[in-house]
Amino acid sequence: MDYQKLANLLFPDVTETQDDLEKRFPPRDLPEGARVTRFAPSPTGFLHIGGVFGALTDIMIARASKGVAYLRIEDTDKKREIDDGVSAIIAGFDAFGLHFDEGVTGFGTEQGDYGPYTQSRRKEIYHVVAKSLVEKGMAYPCFCTAEELTKLREQQEADGALIRGYFGKYARCRDLTMEQIEANLAAGKSWVLRFRSDGSEDRRITFDDLIRGKIEMPENIIDEVLLKSDGIPTYHFAHVCDDHFMRTTHVVRAEEWLSSVPKHIALFKACGYRVPKYVHTAQVMKLDEQTGDKRKLSKRKDPEAAVSYFVETGFPREALIEYLLTLLNSNFEDWRRANPNADAMDFPFNVRKMSNSGCLFDLQKLNDVSKNVISHMKAETVYERVAAWAKQYDPEFHAIFTADPAFSTAILNIDRENPKPRKDIARWDEVPAYLDYFFHEPVLDPALLPARISRADAKAILTAYADSYDPSEDKDAWFARIKAMCPAFGCCPEVREYKKNPEGWKGHAGDVSTVIRLAATGRTNTPDLCTVIRLLGREKAVARFLAAASAL
Repeated sequence: MDYQKLANLLFPDVTETQDDLEKRFPPRDLPEGARVTRFAPSPTGFLHIGGVFGALTDIMIARASKGVAYLRIEDTDKKREIDDGVSAIIAGFDAFGLHFDEGVTGFGTEQGDYGPYTQSRRKEIYHVVAKSLVEKGMAYPCFCTAEELTKLREQQEADGALIRGYFGKYARCRDLTMEQIEANLAAGKSWVLRFRSDGSEDRRITFDDLIRGKIEMPENIIDEVLLKSDGIPTYHFAHVCDDHFMRTTHVVRAEEWLSSVPKHIALFKACGYRVPKYVHTAQVMKLDEQTGDKRKLSKRKDPEAAVSYFVETGFPREALIEYLLTLLNSNFEDWRRANPNADAMDFPFNVRKMSNSGCLFDLQKLNDVSKNVISHMKAETVYERVAAWAKQYDPEFHAIFTADPAFSTAILNIDRENPKPRKDIARWDEVPAYLDYFFHEPVLDPALLPARISRADAKAILTAYADSYDPSEDKDAWFARIKAMCPAFGCCPEVREYKKNPEGWKGHAGDVSTVIRLAATGRTNTPDLCTVIRLLGREKAVARFLAAASAL
């Protein structure tokens, strides 16, 4: 077979060579040991939380080694692609502050010297490599129709073949003569380009996975399709060409791709490329509420599978990243305790500390992490984030909340800037209910009164307090006034004394303040009550005390 003639016959318009591509995309000028990673999603739907998990891994690996993480869009499967799916991916990353060093930056835009970073714009590159493989006798045209491939599968089934696919005696076009190929092309027959595998069922390969260690698998024997009939590459071929010419050193991807490693290694070697390091991450799992078993996060069953869920409910980006890092590296939480104010992205990430078993995504744990993150934010930051979230997702609350920014910021600052800030808010969509009593009149529910405080006692407490309330008092003076009121209503001023003789009193100072709290807010648990009442203003606070007393 004259392979050079065949290559020119199949690719008459390809004039570039692999050497030309090597010059166009030279090795990167990076420090010794720098790692180049890529996140390569397909624009076929929403950004999955597993995608953020993988992208964060890419970014942290590159960042820890002073390398490069880039975003590549793999859009060769046009049947599954959705309109403007790229923008949805970019928006998802932007929402959580994840940014790549180079690659696709938006619909039709990119940055970096190793592009195009969208596969559909790299067709000429794939054809140069494909022609090179034909010239070396390592690729050939296949003219099998869909019906013939179906019969091939049926024959393999009848033969009881342990391996299914296009290989060996089942590869009908593998040994076509030049004359047969020329006749098929002259007849206008459709063709795909296949890899001519030299693998053997009797041989195995070994490779090192940075998470899973040394792995041994059977060699690839399948003559995989490299180019489809429309000239577009398959994922397997495009991935090899792109990772080489974008100079990827570490391929980070989900464990479901492990079975593809033998064919990818075979392709890298056939093309004359250095095989990258592989990092196959564990799947993101959750506990099934019905069975109690671990299962993969489902796009259909689990709203939290979509990154849009975290945006719409208002988890701050820092919280999601913080939580994902606890899943990625087992020592992150120890590092965070030692570095409470450091940027999470400064964490010294170590890929070898990643788990090789399914990572359990726990919304309750995320809530706890998020409460902690929000509790350490400045009130001004919280105000800005809540206002931005409400503008898009709760316009009615946005109007109320932003009517007086100073007032809303002061509310958010209660019990915030101190060594032990309150941890009441996990998501921005909780804020409207959390702050409701500041903007709407509360209703005192008598059922919430302390057990031994009667309605009559509560009414008397509120009436007396309405007369004596002084907003100029600091917290100590304010609580001293509460204590001074206690004996008149049969309550003990000191909780410790009350506990020594609970039967001798109707309650204690805490019970009296609970009555006042219920009247002011409708709740038994709020931030510092003295500050809450002061922010309400004397006129509104007294009106609430008297209204509650009247209702009782």
